[in-house]
Amino acid sequence: MKIDEEALVSAALKARKQAYAPYSHWTVGAALFTKDGKIYEGCNIENAAYTPTNCAERTAFFKAVSEGAREFAAIAIVGGYDTKEPESICAPCGVCRQVMMEFCDPDTFRVILGTKDGVQVSQTLKELLPYGFGPDTLNEKN
Repeated sequence: MKIDEEALVSAALKARKQAYAPYSHWTVGAALFTKDGKIYEGCNIENAAYTPTNCAERTAFFKAVSEGAREFAAIAIVGGYDTKEPESICAPCGVCRQVMMEFCDPDTFRVILGTKDGVQVSQTLKELLPYGFGPDTLNEKN
């Protein structure tokens, strides 16, 4: 199935409107595309204690996995200050990259970073996270 990167960025922009970020005012939206064509949206959800805060990317992954999805093709991510339309890219944090490594093929899974103007960066997870640690690492015989 072909990935419509622009449509995925649009879905991430829509998801961003649901963000709960009263402390940082940095709102993020993500749209996760499964290999069977479903889209799971997520937004960041902050907490006054900070540690329980959840990123948009992980929200999308956890929603998808909790509903049985296990095969993913791409994720689009957008973020910016408060309700201002994002003008620069917002890359996923290290924890979110690690979650992607758990569920995605780093050679084929696409990470799409967008802005209000659409797709700005599109690369594989391996390009974003070289030397990533994932399930296959634990299965290798050293």
